[in-house]
Amino acid sequence: MIAYAEVIGDPIAQSKSPAIHGFWLRQLGIEADYRATRVEADGLGDFLARRRVDPEWRGCNVTMPHKQAIVAHLDRLDPLAEMIGAVNTVVAENGALVGYNTDAGGFLEPLARELAETHYFRMARVLGTGGAARAIIAALAREKFVIVLAGRDTGKAQALLDELDPAGEHHAVDLAHFAGPTDFAFDDREGCLDLIVNASPLGMRGQPPLAFDWSHAPPGAMAYDIVTDPVGTAFLAGARAAGHHTIDGLAMLIGQAALAFEKFFGVAPPRHLDAELRAILTT
Repeated sequence: MIAYAEVIGDPIAQSKSPAIHGFWLRQLGIEADYRATRVEADGLGDFLARRRVDPEWRGCNVTMPHKQAIVAHLDRLDPLAEMIGAVNTVVAENGALVGYNTDAGGFLEPLARELAETHYFRMARVLGTGGAARAIIAALAREKFVIVLAGRDTGKAQALLDELDPAGEHHAVDLAHFAGPTDFAFDDREGCLDLIVNASPLGMRGQPPLAFDWSHAPPGAMAYDIVTDPVGTAFLAGARAAGHHTIDGLAMLIGQAALAFEKFFGVAPPRHLDAELRAILTT
């Protein structure tokens, strides 16, 4: 028997996590395994009960639809995961199951250079109010962004903002607000940091397209799409055509996986090989 970790969800066959963690394990010469396991909603408790007593199990990554439901089955939460109200990484620590959220750190990682600078103002237009948006909203709020959260249900969007950053001066709008053109005259954005984030599954293979008119993006704004299939989304293509810098979903996926990998296996992954890993994930 060898040590192992895994990713759980339903469905799970599409997950890129085994390819990512498997690549790092091979490169580091670690004798361990990382696998994908389909776990249905009504089987979550039984799954964790079995893993809890498995001495070889190091933990699991958690994807939809379990990121919030799994909280009730854990012994304790990391403070960030508790604040977000969602867990994407469970680690076996001295017989206890501990929940973490590495999505927030993974999302911020490719923005590190910009976040290290001082800005007069930071604004993020975040599109989507699903599970992934929770970590993104929390991460941006901690970095002093004013957030405009767009969803099909503005009441849900406002409730999410109120829950995750009740003291923030954020705004909820209808997703359709950004679909058509605007003639809004943006002010001088020098010294400001503007993000446009697709935190929804729209634009993913098999999902409807995301309708966003780039006249809503201030000059110099950065476009960030968390969708990974395809990596080159129409949203990002539209951003580049409008002259904006772009960040694709693999950046967040690899970043959050790196934080989880170190918790599972006790060593940092070889990030200098990210280009090689990206090539594997896009073939």
